Amino acid sequence: MTIAYSVSRKPNHSIVTFQAMASPCEILLATHELSVIQSIMQTVIPIIVEFENKYSRYQQHNLCWRLNHSAGEKIAIDLETFRMLEYAKKLYQLSEGLFDITSGILRRIWQFKPGAMPPDDLAISQTLPHIGFQNIEYDEQYFTMPANMEVDFGGIGKEYCVDKVCEKIKVLCEQTPLNFLVNLGGDLRAVQMQKNFEGWQVGIEASSVNDKQQQLIRVQDGAVATSGSTKRMFTFNDKVYAHILNPKTGYPIEGAPRSITVLAANCSLAGGMSTLAQLKGEEAENFLNQTGLPFVCRW
Repeated sequence: MTIAYSVSRKPNHSIVTFQAMASPCEILLATHELSVIQSIMQTVIPIIVEFENKYSRYQQHNLCWRLNHSAGEKIAIDLETFRMLEYAKKLYQLSEGLFDITSGILRRIWQFKPGAMPPDDLAISQTLPHIGFQNIEYDEQYFTMPANMEVDFGGIGKEYCVDKVCEKIKVLCEQTPLNFLVNLGGDLRAVQMQKNFEGWQVGIEASSVNDKQQQLIRVQDGAVATSGSTKRMFTFNDKVYAHILNPKTGYPIEGAPRSITVLAANCSLAGGMSTLAQLKGEEAENFLNQTGLPFVCRW
């Protein structure tokens, strides 16, 4: 798989746009030097392609597919996968089991689109026994998981990839420092390598599809991630069902903000905390206040 990209020039920077991970993506670079832009993209695009090919649950016979079809057999993994599993474990522990990368199988019985309806209790009760991060085993070399379980890296993958790309661009720009921003499907991180920089203007996702007021913030150095239910939900019998599910009950979390945006030093942290806050429901703001991270909640 290859990724085509286009470059547009703005007064003080260039914008590289492309599609990846089923999302619109962009990289903002404070330069108009086409040779510099091309050199960066020639290095960055393969990183994104390799990551998506490795962890996408939409592809067959990749690493994610092999893990999900292991059925109790040991599958060899690399250090990167071990680190992602360790981060998933940390979020699982911090959330007291509410953040669980094995809960993705709930998508089999939930369809978050207009006209959908909730599954019956039997479907949920038959699915819940196949959820539980505590049931998987792994170390730095091998992974094993019981049959009929799945892992889904979607809750941490894009954020991890954003940080990975940013670290690579920083290395490429060591000799000629360059301010830049990497945005993969709304998860983004800015890196300031030059002084006297006012920052990038970033829009925060609206709290509902009818909300036309987009809040803008400036980011100089750091990450921004948003977790919300503005795009994936449905109404049934006058009740709104949002796509953020409780892996313990099989039903959507109730009382959570429509969207939560968190600012942090890196994208993995920003994304993890915004998702954990959603899982806290009505206690989202109290949870985020305890983290000390800047955030915006929209109800």
